[in-house]
Amino acid sequence: MGTTLGVAAVPAGAAPVGTTAQATACPTGWGSVAKTRSAATTESVTNIRTGRHACFDRMVVDVPGAGTGALGYSVRYVSRLHQDGSGNYIPVGGGAVLEVRVAAPAYDPDTGKPTYPVRAGERLSGVDLTGYRTFRDARFAGSFEGDTQIGLGVRARLPFRVWVATGRVVVDVAHNWTGAR
Repeated sequence: MGTTLGVAAVPAGAAPVGTTAQATACPTGWGSVAKTRSAATTESVTNIRTGRHACFDRMVVDVPGAGTGALGYSVRYVSRLHQDGSGNYIPVGGGAVLEVRVAAPAYDPDTGKPTYPVRAGERLSGVDLTGYRTFRDARFAGSFEGDTQIGLGVRARLPFRVWVATGRVVVDVAHNWTGAR
């Protein structure tokens, strides 16, 4: 005769009575090498914003009307941020600097009028990084020949990912390398 084992049913995501649920680990494996996507749009950057999450800090570059297929980017760590066109050095605070380039202008291509109201070297409009675990500084570097350039100062060279959603480019920088919260 066989032996029957009893197993208590536990709803998905619930911890059985008498046990402690472990905190979910953060995603890992993003790495810190340059990430690029070849595409471009003439739709304009209108806003840059940031947010804090349990595992990472996030920067979002809004390009309304661009969809997803036309949004390109290049994001990489640099030793110093230099403005496109002029080559001027733009100081960015933090232990490491991510250069974020979005293949969209921060001006109206027909009129040349700025669509993102910040000058090169200034902090990003409306962005307050107080209390962020990873982000330390965020500077607008300018928009030249259809590309918008941003300097993102982070605590250290940490793993990051870049992805595109409808009308926006998203940069997530992890709080650490281990995936621990």
